[in-house]
Amino acid sequence: MTDTSSKSHGYTTSSRNEPQFPEPTYAERVRTLVYRTNSGTLSTMSEKHPGSPFGSLMPYGLDDKGRPVFLISTMATHTHNLIQNPKASLFVSQTDSGGDPLDASRVTLMGLVTKVPDDETKNVREPYLSRYKNASYWVDFDDFSFYRMDITDIYFVGGFGAMGWVTTEEYTNADVDPLADSASGIIQHVNEDHPDALALIVKEFLGKDGDEASMTSVDRLGFQVRFKHQDEYYSRRVGFPREVSTPEQARDAAVEMVEQARGET
Repeated sequence: MTDTSSKSHGYTTSSRNEPQFPEPTYAERVRTLVYRTNSGTLSTMSEKHPGSPFGSLMPYGLDDKGRPVFLISTMATHTHNLIQNPKASLFVSQTDSGGDPLDASRVTLMGLVTKVPDDETKNVREPYLSRYKNASYWVDFDDFSFYRMDITDIYFVGGFGAMGWVTTEEYTNADVDPLADSASGIIQHVNEDHPDALALIVKEFLGKDGDEASMTSVDRLGFQVRFKHQDEYYSRRVGFPREVSTPEQARDAAVEMVEQARGET
């Protein structure tokens, strides 16, 4: 298996007989996933049970380098753990893929979580509150402070057959996908209103009868689709005919693909 994270784009396919379609690099997919999601599982090293990980549901913000920022209380167990040992990991998973959870993209960020210096707090406060507005009710409590993860390594899984390590440098330099803010709406719209059109695309571009077809992710280069074929379920990628950067361009590209599948072009 090849890690495509450092390339301009990767390719995904499950057999030599199936078409290959361009996709974002692993680093781009990680940066986009972390951007689109507001919470994950923070695992710290237990102070009470040395050597054992302790998992906590954790909302997070992001600084300008994509580093996760947490607003946590001195009373919390995970805070006590971090003060004793700053080593931690943050697990983040795609929440809108539907269907089999193993089809969802997920990532583990590993690093050191330490308190944000007082002179840098203003730089992380507003970005955090913009992503997690409820925190405005307790952000100024005396026992709450901002902590930040300095990432040391990253492991990404993009569904079956797509996984690999991403360096911190690759992650920091990667761009968030232009469809990141609209992806959930696109996925919901296609799955609720156009499942038949999606099945036509599967048949035309993947050569399979795609019963129960549903879109599980979308980006500027294409989308992932899950479908049933001869009593088995598959997860495959389909590429747009051209790169897109807006929901309107994605719609036009999809319409063009459906028209091709119907023999209208």
